[in-house]
Amino acid sequence: MKNHNKQNLPCSRKTRGSIPGSGKHAMPTKEAGFTLLELLICLALSTVIILGISDILATTLATRTIVQAENDTALQAEFAMDRMRRMVSGSRRLLLPLAENPATAWSESMRDVLAVTLPSTIDLDNNGVPDADNDADGLLDEDLPGDNDNNGEAGIIGIDDDGDGSVDESDSPVFYNDNDENNIDSDDEIDGVDNDGDGSIDEDMHQDMNRDFEPGIAGVDDDGDGSIDEGHLSDDDEDGTNNEDWFDPVVFYLAGTTLVERLPVPWDEDVNSTITGNDYVESPLADNVTRFEVTWQDPGSGRPLLVTILLELTAPDNNPYVLTATVRLGGGL
Repeated sequence: MKNHNKQNLPCSRKTRGSIPGSGKHAMPTKEAGFTLLELLICLALSTVIILGISDILATTLATRTIVQAENDTALQAEFAMDRMRRMVSGSRRLLLPLAENPATAWSESMRDVLAVTLPSTIDLDNNGVPDADNDADGLLDEDLPGDNDNNGEAGIIGIDDDGDGSVDESDSPVFYNDNDENNIDSDDEIDGVDNDGDGSIDEDMHQDMNRDFEPGIAGVDDDGDGSIDEGHLSDDDEDGTNNEDWFDPVVFYLAGTTLVERLPVPWDEDVNSTITGNDYVESPLADNVTRFEVTWQDPGSGRPLLVTILLELTAPDNNPYVLTATVRLGGGL
């Protein structure tokens, strides 16, 4: 019997080509692979899987977009509300809304506008003097012109102060009608009385602010210089200069669905070589505002007014985000 060594045997694996030493070619063998049917099935399954993954990705991206939009809406609302709270808390005087006027058929006291005088903490030009102290004498709003906010228009320029649907309306002289409603100029001086019967008190002052026909308070040495009632009757602080310290309104109002802040500035913003009540900058605070309401109440006994603000923003998915706050006027002073 012949002894065969496995090492001398030809490879048992089927190969394509000739058999060693035979001089003959081996028959071609069938290699492993996919048939056309298998490829089609594979392609169909892959398509289903890819479509499923695509749907999941699309849903995830859509959800992420909605969540991001809601977060943006919330951030805008909270920023705008915080801005308004700070201004009300730091201000000494509420300019708008006005009180309810019994002689009109519309509401003056519930409005989509908020205006307060500029807080004394704001110093945009960093000169150490509050921007609201226009004459830099250490006092605020103590020598008003007949046009209380010094802007050449009735009430706050560009704003419907009394809510009657008209803006800056008045007969001549337009700039003395500071409540923007009854065409009577400077008819409510500082005396704690509603002289013009419109519901608001001391909101439309004469250039002689208390209208006692003397500079400052009649019979009083207002500026402590040893003289009494010296100068012109429109010199309410008796410093020798007339009408040089006006109201500087900070205004929040709607422009379409955008809440805008108007901030007075102590430089010549309108480039007319003078600094007046027309020098201010405006900035959008929030978009997609669907509701903005401001009301106030007087708690009585000489206590500061309470201002209530409602702000609603609606995200692109129609999900509203609502904030409300009640702030004591001047509560941060």
